[in-house]
Amino acid sequence: MTPEKVKEMINACYLAKRVRDMLPTLSEGVLPSYIQFLDAIQKLEARGDCVKVSDISDALGLPRPGVTKTVKEMQAKGYLDKAASREDGRITFVSVTEKGRQLSEEFDKQYFARLAGCMDGISESDADTMIRTISRFYQIMSERKMDIA
Repeated sequence: MTPEKVKEMINACYLAKRVRDMLPTLSEGVLPSYIQFLDAIQKLEARGDCVKVSDISDALGLPRPGVTKTVKEMQAKGYLDKAASREDGRITFVSVTEKGRQLSEEFDKQYFARLAGCMDGISESDADTMIRTISRFYQIMSERKMDIA
């Protein structure tokens, strides 16, 4: 790959960040990351998993300390519950509260569902390619952060 193509990829990521910044304003005190966390936790719960912070970290590709901090914030605001494992008290499970489900559902219905209707010009295949490429690009940049700095 050429350096020019890498620059184009970086510029596309900048545009992707700007797209994320265009998300609608959330309720007072609700961060966009909360929606991302709620979605990830609900997907894990739907598989029948008891969700741990490490599961959220792995699902979102985020460092555990940051996930722990956000989970604590969300618990304090009533979007998540935490409970110790009965088998091993050192393990804590995270679950979405009714308040968290309502927030997630409201955002999904009011924004993502409407936005999906505007995406006719982007095929599922193109979307999947974009997701894979950005994820891989992030992984490469993360792994080589020290090498290229």
